[in-house]
Amino acid sequence: MMVAASVLGSATTLLATSGVEKIRDIYIQSKENTTEVKDDGIVKTSTRVTPVQGRYSNALDFTRAAESTINSVVSIKSFVTPRQQQFYGNDFDPFEFFFGPGFGNQGGSQRRQQQQQPSQQKSEPQQKGSGSGVIISEDGYIVTNNHVIDGAEKLEVTLNDNRKFNARVVGTDPNTDIALLKISATKLSPIVFGNSDDVKVGEWVLAVGNPFGLNSSVTAGIVSAKARGINKGNNVGIESFIQHDAAVNPGNSGGALVNVEGELIGINTMIYSQTGNYAGHSFAIPSSVVKKIITDIKQYGTVQRAVLGVSFTELDDEKAKENGITATTEGIYINKVNDRSAAKEAGLREGDVIVGLNGANIKNGAQMLEEMSKLRPGDKATIKYYRENKLKTANVTFKNDQGTTRITKSSDFTSLGCAFTPLTSEEKEELGISNGVKVSGIKDGKFKDAGIGNGFIITDINNMRVNNQDEVEDIYNAIMRDKESDKVMFITGITTTGKKVYRAVDLADAED
Repeated sequence: MMVAASVLGSATTLLATSGVEKIRDIYIQSKENTTEVKDDGIVKTSTRVTPVQGRYSNALDFTRAAESTINSVVSIKSFVTPRQQQFYGNDFDPFEFFFGPGFGNQGGSQRRQQQQQPSQQKSEPQQKGSGSGVIISEDGYIVTNNHVIDGAEKLEVTLNDNRKFNARVVGTDPNTDIALLKISATKLSPIVFGNSDDVKVGEWVLAVGNPFGLNSSVTAGIVSAKARGINKGNNVGIESFIQHDAAVNPGNSGGALVNVEGELIGINTMIYSQTGNYAGHSFAIPSSVVKKIITDIKQYGTVQRAVLGVSFTELDDEKAKENGITATTEGIYINKVNDRSAAKEAGLREGDVIVGLNGANIKNGAQMLEEMSKLRPGDKATIKYYRENKLKTANVTFKNDQGTTRITKSSDFTSLGCAFTPLTSEEKEELGISNGVKVSGIKDGKFKDAGIGNGFIITDINNMRVNNQDEVEDIYNAIMRDKESDKVMFITGITTTGKKVYRAVDLADAED
């Protein structure tokens, strides 16, 4: 079972073992660090070029890497206001089911006490969970996992020197499970980004985070695999992880995976476990993907996704034999090329096998998705592919999900250009309706463009009834998050003259 490596609830269980034998320390003479760092205004990136051979001449000393990173990793606590409504019966606790006994402040006897004594339930925010984050700039930008902060009403960040700050969310990307936070602080210790593309299987790595609330914990392991596609069972779009065996436990989510130089090569995000605790397999989002996501959020307000416009399956020996492919048994087999897509314009066809993108070898879907996640609409790249067992190349210009090459803009609820007021009982009775909201404060925006004015009453949006502004905003956010559906609100409403009408509000960005 794939488990996100964050702690849900403030109650944790710590297991102590006795008779632990101290392992002999092994040291080498570390060379002087002459690494140059490039600052692009978003993150600091190492320019060090690591040779393929001779990466490590002797055993390892992890002290320098640990010392250079622990001040860059923070603890993040999320808080929510408890609700009296309970969604599960007394005998079932989803937190204990997924994370094991002792996890979650909503489990077991505590849940029953809350149901029996709802009047004693506190209304102020209480801790929901905890995780880790990584400082990426001196002025307080922090990257973490989206699932660490999702749904939080308050976020508290604790630095390694025990200073605490409230954090605001700059932007999130649930598809890659990345979130960017900001705290009001200066002269922090940002981490230096390494190149995750250069990481080798078998390379030593360190996981730095706050497992079980134990701040600044460092564990060591090796890279077990790259471009690991896993069946996560959640809504994370990135399918290409760095798999490693450095111990990661609840509370490590959003923490750093670094190489022996102390350079960030990944953000730890989940573990494979039957109990919710570490079982030997940990997964991190590659730093090359993380850098691109947070750069998009800072520069554009939303993540830019390059779209090729094909559906595919991974090629294997059986599929190769079925289709008479003898040149390769690895790659991406194109099942369909969409009309008016980047792939169509580049000349790709059904039955082609993609084996290279932007200079990277493509052996499976995970590698394809990782390389695609580094690109933006309008980017140009060279694709290598086999057609009729002959290696060919194609130049492609990627598009966005709206079929254009331009950068998409951040869109939020305020782009509708109005406010929404609940109807009174008298207004509902007069109109003969049981629900609805009234449009007010209309100004330039998408509602005005759709012909909706002040006093217009909305009863349904996309066949869902609405009664207040929160419900309208929830529907809007659901539409904008859905990558498959059209970005449009189909509205049923009543004009100020009492006429029932229908309006379509286009939420997609207009063409420049």
